[in-house]
Amino acid sequence: MAELRVIPLEGIPEVENGDDVAALVAAAVELEDDDVVVLAQKIVSKSEGRVVRLDELEPSARALELAGDLDARRVEAILRESAEIVRVRPPLIIARTRHGFICASAGVDSSNAPEPGMLVLLPEDPDASADAIRARLHELTGRTVGVIITDSFGRPWRQGTIDVAIGAAGVQVLLDLRGTRDRVGYELHATTIAVADEIASAAELVMGKVNGVPGAVVRGLSVGGDGRARDLAMPRERDLFR
Repeated sequence: MAELRVIPLEGIPEVENGDDVAALVAAAVELEDDDVVVLAQKIVSKSEGRVVRLDELEPSARALELAGDLDARRVEAILRESAEIVRVRPPLIIARTRHGFICASAGVDSSNAPEPGMLVLLPEDPDASADAIRARLHELTGRTVGVIITDSFGRPWRQGTIDVAIGAAGVQVLLDLRGTRDRVGYELHATTIAVADEIASAAELVMGKVNGVPGAVVRGLSVGGDGRARDLAMPRERDLFR
Protein backbone atom coordinates (compact mmCIF):
# COMPACT_ATOMS: atom_id res chain seq x y z
CA MET A 1 0.00 0.00 0.00
CA ALA A 2 1.25 3.48 -0.88
CA GLU A 3 2.08 5.89 1.92
CA LEU A 4 -0.76 8.25 2.74
CA ARG A 5 0.18 11.86 3.46
CA VAL A 6 -1.95 14.79 4.56
CA ILE A 7 -0.20 18.08 3.80
CA PRO A 8 -1.57 21.32 5.32
CA LEU A 9 -1.95 24.32 2.99
CA GLU A 10 -0.16 26.88 5.11
CA GLY A 11 0.50 30.53 4.31
CA ILE A 12 -2.72 31.18 2.38
CA PRO A 13 -3.84 34.76 3.14
CA GLU A 14 -7.34 35.89 4.08
CA VAL A 15 -9.49 35.28 1.02
CA GLU A 16 -11.67 38.02 -0.42
CA ASN A 17 -14.36 38.20 -3.07
CA GLY A 18 -12.88 37.53 -6.51
CA ASP A 19 -9.67 35.87 -5.31
CA ASP A 20 -8.31 32.99 -7.38
CA VAL A 21 -8.41 30.11 -4.88
CA ALA A 22 -6.65 27.73 -7.26
CA ALA A 23 -3.75 30.16 -7.68
CA LEU A 24 -3.43 30.44 -3.91
CA VAL A 25 -3.30 26.64 -3.62
CA ALA A 26 -0.76 26.32 -6.44
CA ALA A 27 1.47 28.86 -4.71
CA ALA A 28 1.25 27.02 -1.39
CA VAL A 29 2.15 23.47 -2.48
CA GLU A 30 3.79 21.57 -5.33
CA LEU A 31 0.96 19.39 -6.58
CA GLU A 32 1.31 15.87 -7.96
CA ASP A 33 -1.04 13.92 -10.21
CA ASP A 34 -3.80 12.14 -8.26
CA ASP A 35 -3.52 14.48 -5.26
CA VAL A 36 -6.81 15.40 -3.64
CA VAL A 37 -7.02 19.10 -2.76
CA VAL A 38 -9.35 19.59 0.21
CA LEU A 39 -10.63 23.11 0.84
CA ALA A 40 -12.68 24.53 3.69
CA GLN A 41 -15.98 25.85 2.47
CA LYS A 42 -15.31 29.27 3.99
CA ILE A 43 -12.52 30.25 1.58
CA VAL A 44 -14.55 29.11 -1.42
CA SER A 45 -17.62 31.00 -0.24
CA LYS A 46 -15.65 34.17 0.47
CA SER A 47 -13.97 34.05 -2.93
CA GLU A 48 -17.44 33.79 -4.52
CA GLY A 49 -18.89 36.65 -2.49
CA ARG A 50 -21.19 34.37 -0.52
CA VAL A 51 -21.24 36.59 2.54
CA VAL A 52 -23.95 38.81 3.91
CA ARG A 53 -24.08 41.59 6.48
CA LEU A 54 -26.58 41.23 9.30
CA ASP A 55 -27.49 44.89 8.88
CA GLU A 56 -28.71 44.14 5.35
CA LEU A 57 -31.25 41.54 6.52
CA GLU A 58 -34.86 42.39 7.41
CA PRO A 59 -36.36 39.56 9.51
CA SER A 60 -39.59 38.07 8.23
CA ALA A 61 -42.49 37.12 10.50
CA ARG A 62 -41.31 33.48 10.36
CA ALA A 63 -37.79 34.49 11.39
CA LEU A 64 -39.15 36.47 14.34
CA GLU A 65 -41.28 33.49 15.32
CA LEU A 66 -38.35 31.07 15.32
CA ALA A 67 -35.68 33.37 16.71
CA GLY A 68 -36.29 33.14 20.44
CA ASP A 69 -33.04 34.41 21.97
CA LEU A 70 -31.28 34.31 18.58
CA ASP A 71 -30.69 37.32 16.37
CA ALA A 72 -33.74 37.25 14.09
CA ARG A 73 -31.59 38.57 11.24
CA ARG A 74 -29.42 35.45 11.44
CA VAL A 75 -32.56 33.29 11.43
CA GLU A 76 -33.71 35.16 8.32
CA ALA A 77 -30.45 34.23 6.58
CA ILE A 78 -31.01 30.59 7.55
CA LEU A 79 -34.54 30.64 6.15
CA ARG A 80 -33.36 32.13 2.87
CA GLU A 81 -30.74 29.38 2.51
CA SER A 82 -33.16 26.56 3.40
CA ALA A 83 -35.35 24.38 1.24
CA GLU A 84 -37.01 23.00 4.38
CA ILE A 85 -36.83 23.48 8.13
CA VAL A 86 -36.49 19.98 9.56
CA ARG A 87 -36.33 20.57 13.32
CA VAL A 88 -36.22 23.55 15.67
CA ARG A 89 -34.93 23.30 19.22
CA PRO A 90 -33.81 26.81 20.15
CA PRO A 91 -31.14 27.89 19.66
CA LEU A 92 -30.68 25.04 17.15
CA ILE A 93 -32.30 25.09 13.70
CA ILE A 94 -31.80 22.01 11.53
CA ALA A 95 -32.52 22.62 7.86
CA ARG A 96 -32.34 20.94 4.49
CA THR A 97 -30.35 23.15 2.16
CA ARG A 98 -31.12 23.67 -1.49
CA HIS A 99 -28.24 21.27 -2.19
CA GLY A 100 -30.04 18.50 -0.29
CA PHE A 101 -27.82 18.51 2.80
CA ILE A 102 -29.38 18.39 6.26
CA CYS A 103 -27.32 20.43 8.72
CA ALA A 104 -27.43 23.03 11.45
CA SER A 105 -28.43 26.54 10.35
CA ALA A 106 -28.44 25.55 6.65
CA GLY A 107 -24.67 26.04 6.72
CA VAL A 108 -24.96 29.72 7.69
CA ASP A 109 -22.05 30.58 9.99
CA SER A 110 -20.41 33.59 11.58
CA SER A 111 -17.08 31.95 12.44
CA ASN A 112 -14.15 33.01 10.27
CA ALA A 113 -16.32 35.65 8.61
CA PRO A 114 -14.47 38.56 6.98
CA GLU A 115 -15.44 40.88 9.84
CA PRO A 116 -17.85 41.10 12.79
CA GLY A 117 -21.51 41.41 11.88
CA MET A 118 -21.18 39.24 8.77
CA LEU A 119 -22.33 35.71 7.94
CA VAL A 120 -20.78 33.23 5.53
CA LEU A 121 -23.16 31.18 3.37
CA LEU A 122 -22.52 27.91 1.54
CA PRO A 123 -21.52 28.20 -2.14
CA GLU A 124 -24.47 28.32 -4.52
CA ASP A 125 -23.29 25.07 -6.15
CA PRO A 126 -20.36 23.48 -4.28
CA ASP A 127 -19.87 20.77 -6.91
CA ALA A 128 -19.58 23.38 -9.64
CA SER A 129 -17.15 25.34 -7.45
CA ALA A 130 -15.00 22.23 -6.99
CA ASP A 131 -15.08 21.55 -10.72
CA ALA A 132 -14.00 25.09 -11.57
CA ILE A 133 -11.13 25.02 -9.05
CA ARG A 134 -10.01 21.64 -10.39
CA ALA A 135 -9.95 22.92 -13.98
CA ARG A 136 -8.05 26.03 -12.94
CA LEU A 137 -5.48 23.95 -11.02
CA HIS A 138 -4.88 21.88 -14.14
CA GLU A 139 -4.46 25.07 -16.16
CA LEU A 140 -1.94 26.46 -13.67
CA THR A 141 0.04 23.31 -12.83
CA GLY A 142 -0.65 20.73 -15.53
CA ARG A 143 -1.58 18.29 -12.75
CA THR A 144 -4.70 16.16 -12.71
CA VAL A 145 -6.09 16.30 -9.18
CA GLY A 146 -9.33 15.85 -7.32
CA VAL A 147 -10.97 18.65 -5.34
CA ILE A 148 -13.19 18.33 -2.29
CA ILE A 149 -14.92 21.24 -0.53
CA THR A 150 -15.75 20.56 3.11
CA ASP A 151 -17.91 21.82 5.93
CA SER A 152 -18.46 20.72 9.53
CA PHE A 153 -21.62 18.72 10.18
CA GLY A 154 -23.03 17.16 13.32
CA ARG A 155 -24.18 13.53 13.31
CA PRO A 156 -27.32 11.95 14.78
CA TRP A 157 -26.76 10.44 18.21
CA ARG A 158 -23.04 11.23 18.32
CA GLN A 159 -21.24 14.08 20.05
CA GLY A 160 -19.11 16.53 18.13
CA THR A 161 -18.82 17.61 14.52
CA ILE A 162 -16.79 16.21 11.67
CA ASP A 163 -15.86 17.61 8.27
CA VAL A 164 -17.76 16.15 5.33
CA ALA A 165 -17.70 16.75 1.59
CA ILE A 166 -20.23 19.28 0.30
CA GLY A 167 -18.55 19.72 -3.10
CA ALA A 168 -16.43 17.36 -5.16
CA ALA A 169 -14.83 17.01 -8.57
CA GLY A 170 -12.47 14.43 -10.04
CA VAL A 171 -12.93 11.95 -7.21
CA GLN A 172 -14.94 8.86 -6.40
CA VAL A 173 -17.27 9.99 -3.61
CA LEU A 174 -18.87 6.61 -2.86
CA LEU A 175 -17.35 3.12 -2.93
CA ASP A 176 -20.12 0.56 -3.39
CA LEU A 177 -19.00 -2.81 -2.06
CA ARG A 178 -22.38 -4.53 -2.35
CA GLY A 179 -22.03 -7.88 -4.04
CA THR A 180 -18.35 -8.27 -3.15
CA ARG A 181 -17.13 -10.85 -0.63
CA ASP A 182 -14.96 -10.46 2.43
CA ARG A 183 -11.93 -12.65 3.13
CA VAL A 184 -14.07 -15.45 4.57
CA GLY A 185 -16.48 -15.42 1.67
CA TYR A 186 -19.37 -13.45 3.16
CA GLU A 187 -21.20 -11.43 0.52
CA LEU A 188 -21.67 -7.77 1.45
CA HIS A 189 -25.25 -6.58 1.02
CA ALA A 190 -25.33 -3.02 2.34
CA THR A 191 -21.78 -1.66 2.53
CA THR A 192 -21.23 1.62 0.71
CA ILE A 193 -18.29 3.72 1.93
CA ALA A 194 -18.43 7.52 1.86
CA VAL A 195 -14.90 7.96 0.50
CA ALA A 196 -15.15 11.72 0.03
CA ASP A 197 -16.27 12.20 3.64
CA GLU A 198 -13.37 10.06 4.86
CA ILE A 199 -10.93 12.23 2.91
CA ALA A 200 -12.59 15.38 4.26
CA SER A 201 -12.24 14.24 7.86
CA ALA A 202 -8.63 13.16 7.32
CA ALA A 203 -7.78 16.62 5.98
CA GLU A 204 -9.52 18.26 8.93
CA LEU A 205 -6.89 16.76 11.24
CA VAL A 206 -4.29 19.21 9.90
CA MET A 207 -6.66 22.11 9.20
CA GLY A 208 -8.54 22.76 12.42
CA LYS A 209 -11.00 25.58 13.05
CA VAL A 210 -8.77 28.26 14.54
CA ASN A 211 -5.36 27.53 13.02
CA GLY A 212 -5.69 29.60 9.86
CA VAL A 213 -5.09 26.54 7.67
CA PRO A 214 -7.96 26.52 5.14
CA GLY A 215 -7.07 23.38 3.23
CA ALA A 216 -4.89 20.33 2.78
CA VAL A 217 -3.59 17.99 0.13
CA VAL A 218 -4.23 14.28 0.63
CA ARG A 219 -1.60 12.31 -1.26
CA GLY A 220 -1.16 8.59 -1.84
CA LEU A 221 -4.73 7.61 -2.66
CA SER A 222 -6.15 6.32 -5.92
CA VAL A 223 -9.67 7.70 -5.86
CA GLY A 224 -10.08 9.35 -9.24
CA GLY A 225 -13.62 9.43 -10.57
CA ASP A 226 -16.50 11.62 -11.60
CA GLY A 227 -18.57 11.65 -8.42
CA ARG A 228 -20.35 14.67 -7.01
CA ALA A 229 -20.94 15.52 -3.36
CA ARG A 230 -24.66 15.81 -4.07
CA ASP A 231 -24.57 12.02 -4.47
CA LEU A 232 -23.84 11.76 -0.73
CA ALA A 233 -27.14 13.33 0.29
CA MET A 234 -29.74 10.75 1.34
CA PRO A 235 -32.71 10.75 -1.06
CA ARG A 236 -35.86 11.89 0.69
CA GLU A 237 -37.62 8.58 -0.03
CA ARG A 238 -34.90 6.77 1.94
CA ASP A 239 -34.89 9.16 4.91
CA LEU A 240 -35.80 6.83 7.80
CA PHE A 241 -36.24 9.65 10.30
CA ARG A 242 -38.97 11.61 8.61
